[in-house]
Amino acid sequence: MSFRLSQRDKDIIAFINQFRAVDRDSLVDLFFKQLKSPVNACNSVMVRLYRLRLIERTQQYSPTVYLPVDAKIKKNSQKILHFLSILDVYKQMCTYSTPKHVIVEDKPTGRKGGIEPDLFCIFKGSPFWIEIQRNQYSEQKIQAKINLYEEFFFSDEWKVLHWQPEDRSAIFPSVILITPVRYAVTSDHIRIIQVASIHELMEKYKSSAKSQKEARTKTAHSSGEIRINLT
Repeated sequence: MSFRLSQRDKDIIAFINQFRAVDRDSLVDLFFKQLKSPVNACNSVMVRLYRLRLIERTQQYSPTVYLPVDAKIKKNSQKILHFLSILDVYKQMCTYSTPKHVIVEDKPTGRKGGIEPDLFCIFKGSPFWIEIQRNQYSEQKIQAKINLYEEFFFSDEWKVLHWQPEDRSAIFPSVILITPVRYAVTSDHIRIIQVASIHELMEKYKSSAKSQKEARTKTAHSSGEIRINLT
């Protein structure tokens, strides 16, 4: 059977392969929003791709959730909710600026037992590793996670990761904990940001930027650079 895929078809398939689980409404927002009847258009395309066996789907969620054709996730797995949480964070970012170098379930150490952030991306020019805490954990467990980031920091292996800038010094990403709970975790070496959502992060950024502007106005003759602090 011969068929021709549009560029949008290819982009949708690649997006589902990247994020592992994508709900219909997210596809509408990301690929069909500009059309006159976006939901109908999305449904039509997704049914066609499913019948061509280029994607898989589960209707145990409403709206339907689409999976890679070779997905190793059971259609009733809680892992689907995990991937949808990652997708939600990505979508929140897209309302401000499209992230670059996006890696879902990044494994930068390349070995078991190292850091495994849910998401890596460069957002508004800065690199971030993002941990999404859907459940509440003990502070000891969260601190142990932070300790792994510190171990990686001292390894210097992060300096040669493929996304590092070629024209300036390597940057260790800030670690964002997306959590409704605030943990008493600390690090003397890496930057930790705890927020309930990307929207909260951006509100903090706006407040910090306003304070920075006011400080510059008061010290117009100062030559020191002021660093925005999101913590």
